[in-house]
Amino acid sequence: MGILGWIVFGLIVGVLAKWIMPGNDPGGIFMTILLGIAGALLGGFIASAIGLGTANSFTLGSMIIAILGAILLLFIYRSVRRT
Repeated sequence: MGILGWIVFGLIVGVLAKWIMPGNDPGGIFMTILLGIAGALLGGFIASAIGLGTANSFTLGSMIIAILGAILLLFIYRSVRRT
């Protein structure tokens, strides 16, 4: 997947993660894209480490892995911001 594909994928994943875990987070669309891309990378890393697969293409499985990674990042961000 090229850089434009990762940006679109990150936008979709970031929006879905924020829809699943709503809250008052700063950053707007740029942070949503970064959250989605980082979530895809984190989710892909964790999934490949435990043998579930990777987030290296635009499939339903990689979308779920990426969303779970983005939700994990969002949870960590909110936990750190609270302290």
